[in-house]
Amino acid sequence: MRLSELKVKQTAIISKVNRTLSDNSSSPDLIASRLETLGFVPGTSVQVITKGIFGGDPILIQVGFTRFALRKVEAEKIEINLENTDDSIGVSA
Repeated sequence: MRLSELKVKQTAIISKVNRTLSDNSSSPDLIASRLETLGFVPGTSVQVITKGIFGGDPILIQVGFTRFALRKVEAEKIEINLENTDDSIGVSA
C-alpha cells in the first residue's frame, strides 16, 4: 500500500521509499532522497492528518512531531504497512 492511499487519521509504518523514476533512467531520484532526509525511513510511524479538497492533493502527513505537506506524486513513492490497533482489529475486553 502507498502513503497516498492512507485515509485521514489512519496510522501506518513506512516499509520502503521507492527510488525508481517513472522514465527508468539511471539518474538518482532526488525526491526519494529528500523524503528520506526529512525522516521518511523504514520503520517510522506516519499518519495522514488531512487531504486537500480537490483530488486529495496535497496531503498533510505527520512523522513524529513534525508535519509535512506532500504532493500526491511524492506520497506515492512511500510504501507503508497499516498499523494494527485495538480498534482496527476488533479486540474486545
